[in-house]
Amino acid sequence: MIEFQDVSAAYEVETPAVRHASLSIADGEFVAFVGSNGAGKSTMMRLANNLLAPTSGRVLIDGVPTSELKASQLARHVGFLFQNPDRQICCDTIREELEFGFRVQGRLDARTAELVNQTISRFGFDPDAEPYLLNRGTRQLLALASVIVGEPTTLILDEPTTGLDYLECCEVMDVVADLNQRGTTVLMVCHDMELIADYAKRLIVMTAGQIIADGPTFDILRDADVCARGDLEPPQVVAISQRLAAENPELAGTPLAQANTLDQMLAAIDSVRNSEKGELR
Repeated sequence: MIEFQDVSAAYEVETPAVRHASLSIADGEFVAFVGSNGAGKSTMMRLANNLLAPTSGRVLIDGVPTSELKASQLARHVGFLFQNPDRQICCDTIREELEFGFRVQGRLDARTAELVNQTISRFGFDPDAEPYLLNRGTRQLLALASVIVGEPTTLILDEPTTGLDYLECCEVMDVVADLNQRGTTVLMVCHDMELIADYAKRLIVMTAGQIIADGPTFDILRDADVCARGDLEPPQVVAISQRLAAENPELAGTPLAQANTLDQMLAAIDSVRNSEKGELR
């Protein structure tokens, strides 16, 4: 479990980036942090693994304040994927990159060698390839692989799909979703509401360093006031279903007006068509 207890943080004393944040994230959750630029989302991610220390309050990992944990201890439990993989990749070959975390922790043994080989096989990497000669999407996959090879219990993603095309985005997020289904806790900063709707189960909205909403993803995305305050644009299907309900009061409360996904919308349309056919008979 990750807990924020009345946490404030600042890069400059007079300009707090996070103000009095309190929340708990249970093991195995998939939580997305959203809001406009400068809202404090990335700062929350850095606080979660002690890349940034709170100016007041405490962040706890499984009941232990991050201030009391060594960097090597945090690294075993919390993996961090940066927005730009080039800030994370530092070795000459893919194999060396995947071994790097183990090496600095003094854990390069038979078990970790097996984990590295499994990861190379899983992603289809050439272990001798030079990372900086890979395309942008493959470098992001390598950065992700270098984090998850150590099997952290929590994965933090700061805009993980920025600069990727659709297929690359799906490849990254499918790996993340699989990890979450296996029990890994996921915290993600993202501006793509369609992606958030597909993967995140809980949404935390931030504005000016404060949490203004926290709840199930689609409850938040259907709250017009919260979306306006958080500068959020609901996913297209949600926006369409809301507009249908607004323009056709008789549809309010029906599956068509409550559809959150394309599959739900198509199922609702099929239901209406079948009902109309029945009436014609």
